[in-house]
Amino acid sequence: MKYPIGIQSFDQIINGGYVYVDKTDLVYSLVTEGKIYFLGRPRRFGKSLLVSTLEHYFLGHKELFKGLKIDSLEKDWLEYPVFHVDFNGINFARFGKLEEMIDFNLTAWEKKYDIVPDKQLDAGLRFVQILQKAHERTGRRCVVLVDEYDKPLLDVLDTDVKLDANGQEYSLEDWNRDTLRAFYSVFKAADADLQFVLLTGVTKFSQISVFSGFNQPKDISMDARYDALCGITQEELEAYFAEPIATMAAERGIPVEEMKALLKRQYDGYHFSKRLTDVYNPFSLLNAFDKQDIGNYWFSTGTPTYLLRLLSHSDKNMDELAGEYYKSNVFMDYKATVEKPLPMIYQSGYLTIKDYRQQRDTFLLDFPNNEVKDGLISWLASDYWKLDTAKIGWKSRDLVLSMRQGDPETLRKLMTGFLAGIPYTMRRKEDERERERYFHYTFYLIFNMVSIYTVYTEKEQSEGRVDCIVETDKYVYIFEFKLDGTASEALAQIEAKGYARPYEADARKLFR
Repeated sequence: MKYPIGIQSFDQIINGGYVYVDKTDLVYSLVTEGKIYFLGRPRRFGKSLLVSTLEHYFLGHKELFKGLKIDSLEKDWLEYPVFHVDFNGINFARFGKLEEMIDFNLTAWEKKYDIVPDKQLDAGLRFVQILQKAHERTGRRCVVLVDEYDKPLLDVLDTDVKLDANGQEYSLEDWNRDTLRAFYSVFKAADADLQFVLLTGVTKFSQISVFSGFNQPKDISMDARYDALCGITQEELEAYFAEPIATMAAERGIPVEEMKALLKRQYDGYHFSKRLTDVYNPFSLLNAFDKQDIGNYWFSTGTPTYLLRLLSHSDKNMDELAGEYYKSNVFMDYKATVEKPLPMIYQSGYLTIKDYRQQRDTFLLDFPNNEVKDGLISWLASDYWKLDTAKIGWKSRDLVLSMRQGDPETLRKLMTGFLAGIPYTMRRKEDERERERYFHYTFYLIFNMVSIYTVYTEKEQSEGRVDCIVETDKYVYIFEFKLDGTASEALAQIEAKGYARPYEADARKLFR
């Protein structure tokens, strides 16, 4: 079995004999039921392959779809003029790079349709002219496919890069935003010349005019009909990948069902609608099958620096954001600001929907799987404590061993040494609340790096909230934190509040 790792072109996958998870029935539904769409998904989730599939469909390349679901649905296979804009692979953290890229595309299209370029016109008007000409020449309306439309903004989000233009100072973020606003204005002006439009990206910036007023794209990011349009479902996993799963299970000497459970914990867990359809990260899953090894493939492809910039300004730590219920408008607000980092964290794929309460219309957001949790927590811890990630990994492995063996004395020594090694200047000291939050977050990061165990922080019980509970196969650890308090006071609270009561019938040994 050949895995299309790093291949995002539909024709290369089909002609090259790579495995292709057939989504073409959803593609057909998309093109026949609407006109202008926006789809938000995390990076490396198959958005570029979706765009490529649509491109070949609208170019009428029927032969590529032979035997796929759409083959029995589409009868006409008409050819349309297609305009594909791909913002992938370019770093827009330099003034003029965005304009250069847009101009490159416009110039190529003007040449194709024999249009004399008028550089006095802005990018949007030039694009309108091109679409009108293409419609006129071919007799068919145009298709516009924009992949990762928001990358020019994500590259410069919350940066300090400035430009002095005509005596006025601009941030690069504002400059790129204004440039995109002018370019995307085409979707209002050229409506009569458009057959189909799809924009993909991570987030939907509300400040760009394409998402306001007339011709607003239909946002299918949380549409249950298209929640599996990108990614791999459990049903697809078992239908397409039974062979590599069996091979991995045989190499480890474990049953196939246990191998499926390992893959599920590591790569599954994404949900993109109230229906809660389980979706696997396709990039990580394909890499795991190709290498026959379970690793952190998605997270290792790049650290989300814009998230770190947002979180560094926020008054919320990750323990205060994850594992909470929210109204949909709180995390689908599409306004990436330092005061409200949650929408960007969710839309980037570091938190996902884990539950939906219909009566309250609220969604539970938490880590999708072990891969994301391990990677993000280690990355946040390294930045928070200003310690090397290798050192953190070594310490956490020792921590795992002590808890697995039921050795609280070694655990105490490890925690004492680890906390003592954190630079003193990193401990928030402004006021008592900040000092307590600092140490609480430190414990949260430490124990969540031990992701092979069940970890609860601020767990609600009938008598109050437990600071931290860690459950292993043989032991349960109940932690109560006291800033400038005593161990006896903490132990007394555990008893008084009955924090151990839910574990009275548990066969595991309990440590307070």
